[in-house]
Amino acid sequence: MTYLIGADMNAIPAGKRFRALMSQKGIMQIPGAHNGQAALQAKDNGFNALYLSGAAMTASMGLPDLGIITVEDVCFFIRQIVRSSGLPLLVDGDTGYGETLNVMHMVRVFEDAGAAAVHIEDQILPKKCGHLNDKKLVSPQDMAQKVAAAAKARRDMVIIARTDAAGSEGIDGAVARARLYYEAGADAIFPEALTSVDMFREFVRRLPDVPLLANMTEFGRTPYLSASEFEEMGYAMIIWPVSSLRAANKAQDELYKTIARTGGTRDMLENMQTREELYKTIRYYDYESLDAGIVSTVLPHIGQPDRSAA
Repeated sequence: MTYLIGADMNAIPAGKRFRALMSQKGIMQIPGAHNGQAALQAKDNGFNALYLSGAAMTASMGLPDLGIITVEDVCFFIRQIVRSSGLPLLVDGDTGYGETLNVMHMVRVFEDAGAAAVHIEDQILPKKCGHLNDKKLVSPQDMAQKVAAAAKARRDMVIIARTDAAGSEGIDGAVARARLYYEAGADAIFPEALTSVDMFREFVRRLPDVPLLANMTEFGRTPYLSASEFEEMGYAMIIWPVSSLRAANKAQDELYKTIARTGGTRDMLENMQTREELYKTIRYYDYESLDAGIVSTVLPHIGQPDRSAA
């Protein structure tokens, strides 16, 4: 299947498909995909939803995750992931790219680009990765207004509110913010940079009626836990935001080291995706068959009778 055939496209809006997955039994596992190739590989391994991380986008562009990129930069990634995989996509919306009207614009543009869900956070610009120090937050009321604006702007998109307050305001402040954001219209809450299993459990205990998203990023403040462990605690969703990019970057670095050391790539061949594997992943032969089918169509010559039915 290719995205070029309209009849093959899913007629159910992406937001509704994401919401349906949220309501199913068990934790929703959402791996990060930093480009279309990663999205296809995740899909081929059985995942039915994907996450697009701001940190992964910026890093793939050679930039730090400090709120530098624009809405249109993000849409470039949204379109390629949605087109290639057809899966519902949760997108990192950072702080909403401004104030209330900017948040509404972001929601409209992301949804039009194909995104199923977005999360916005309560930091001020320049924002930081959630697992770094000295994050500055907007007031709870200002963030609640952003959430309400996002909910008003969406058609079907799922709105997730992220709070980075645990590090500066403790569990009490983070839970209070989370409750306010949920009441303002968020469909779920993303408590960022919790540092212990007890903190994760406490969030569930205090917000038993709120769908919660866990962030299982590597090399951060959160202890390494599995999807089943988060599910046992009561979490509805889990993301692995930058894992695909980290693995790809590590492999690329080893490739360049090998070329610099040996003057060639022979020593890396066993670690490379073969041409056949690449073509299979990107559905090369589906596109080729589509092209061949159209090219082989016989059209009548202009001004001459159609002899195909003779």
